[in-house]
Amino acid sequence: MRQMRTHTCNELRLTHVGQQVKIVGWMENVRAVGNNFAFVVLRDFYGTTQVVVENEEMMNIIASINKESTISVEGVVRERASKNAKQDTGDIEVVPTKIEVLGRCRHNALPFEINRSREADETARLKYRYLDLRNPAVKNNIILRCQVVAALRQAMTEQGFLEITTPILTASSPEGARDYLVPARKHPGKFYALPQAPQQFKQLLMTSGFDRYFQIAPCFRDEDARGDRSPGEFYQLDMELAFATQDDVFAVLEEVLPPIFAKYGTYNRASSAPFVRIPFNEAMDKYGSDKPDLRIDLVCQDASELMVGCGFENLDGKVVKAIVVSDCTLTRKAIDNVCTETEVQAGTKPYWFRMDENGELVGGVAKFMAPMKDKLVEALGLTPNCLVGLAAGDKGTARKVAGVLRNKLGNICEGHMDKEQYSFCWIVDFPMYEIGEESGELEFCHNPFSMPNGGLEILEKAQRGEVDPLAINAFQYDLVCNGVELSSGAVRNHDPEIMIKAFELVRLGEEDVKKKFPAMYNAFTYGAPPHAGIAPGVDRMVMLLAGENSIREIIPFPMNKNAQDIMMSAPSSVEQKQLDELHIAIVGVEEE
Repeated sequence: MRQMRTHTCNELRLTHVGQQVKIVGWMENVRAVGNNFAFVVLRDFYGTTQVVVENEEMMNIIASINKESTISVEGVVRERASKNAKQDTGDIEVVPTKIEVLGRCRHNALPFEINRSREADETARLKYRYLDLRNPAVKNNIILRCQVVAALRQAMTEQGFLEITTPILTASSPEGARDYLVPARKHPGKFYALPQAPQQFKQLLMTSGFDRYFQIAPCFRDEDARGDRSPGEFYQLDMELAFATQDDVFAVLEEVLPPIFAKYGTYNRASSAPFVRIPFNEAMDKYGSDKPDLRIDLVCQDASELMVGCGFENLDGKVVKAIVVSDCTLTRKAIDNVCTETEVQAGTKPYWFRMDENGELVGGVAKFMAPMKDKLVEALGLTPNCLVGLAAGDKGTARKVAGVLRNKLGNICEGHMDKEQYSFCWIVDFPMYEIGEESGELEFCHNPFSMPNGGLEILEKAQRGEVDPLAINAFQYDLVCNGVELSSGAVRNHDPEIMIKAFELVRLGEEDVKKKFPAMYNAFTYGAPPHAGIAPGVDRMVMLLAGENSIREIIPFPMNKNAQDIMMSAPSSVEQKQLDELHIAIVGVEEE
């Protein structure tokens, strides 16, 4: 099927010379030479073709329409006198005998030049996204997304998984983020919630006797935007396995992902199975992050004891992490810039000193370090021309600052980052509980449906005060690639008795669990299999594959950072009649 054409704009070659053809597309550019001669570039989804106008009749048609109008060109293919090796169709051109306007662009000036739309203001790009998507570079990201999703579906099917869709309208559930609520017209005063994830449904499928489930699942969370997170909605490769352990989940993704990353990625190298496994506390101590970029060879060393008595109050008696960068050629100004950027991102400024080519300690806080030079050299392995970055504070602050500093130094210091690869790792043994920043009380650290390492026994010991709840680990795991968290997963808590004990530690009793998770709790009382799952983010995956820094570059119609679709003017006001039908009154809201 040719859809009104004989060929696409990327199809014609020298073998077509002399043929009568018909091509359609957008008039990308016109370069007139005199009154009756012009070069026209026609662009469709597949590529571009040069059309050469050589008579007054055709010239009058071209002169009467604006760029980005859609046109049909019928004509004869001929060999170009001046070939363009950079263009797939650069050996030929089409001399038109008929030009027809199919869709007229009624604007003399465009919001931006199509082929340079990525240089335009983001607000303009999002408002005129349908024009932005005409840019081949933007379009190619969406094509890549389609190819990756298709490859994921094929790989999962080959692994024996069934693709099953789960409900979009469901009940509100405490998943860790704000819900998007949908008023129920037939049930005044009650609301559906859009799913933050298909978490409960996929666990119920395992209880229903399905063995391997997956879907490319839409998820909805009312969260603020980040470079690697889109507000509103996102998609994930959601999966669950029955009668499975953590190792079974790892084995699936270690077989599915590397070939896709190697085939479709900006870099053609990807970690092979088995991926490195790093316990959470080790990752925080060694890399200052639970999503370490393993392409960087720098590590954080504990220097707390070394700094005791150093005389600098911001280091002495604090938890101190040291990052040693060998063969560092950064200038003092560059180092100060890195420290300032780290402070902006992490909230606390790091310190530094260096060892010069003569083995002397210079710069930064070197005057405090000089008296204990020999001890530092032995403990930290210092060598001439190395830089030492220091992050200090309480344990959490030192880790956070060190993690940010490590990434910045790894990116800027030559020879310390093997960038052109996809380096995967598993972060395992996450804490089951943490102290909430706002509540100051014990809360679940990650997923409340995770199985504690130690089962019922460890929870009972915690209730009796024999074990610190903060020391309990869970069978939770994250998949990290190049410093980006692709997904979180867990071995599920499928035993009602263990589930109740786990929630009791965060001040929720059996009745609370039954009320908040009625279907899952009841289903588990009918005999649930051990099961485990994970859900890699498709958007983040494609962002990594495309080599983009913003997730909005790989989403067809993204929202802006303020969760607004400025192209469709969403969110928007609705008529009073609609509100009345839903029994909703809007109060105390100022008009924007």
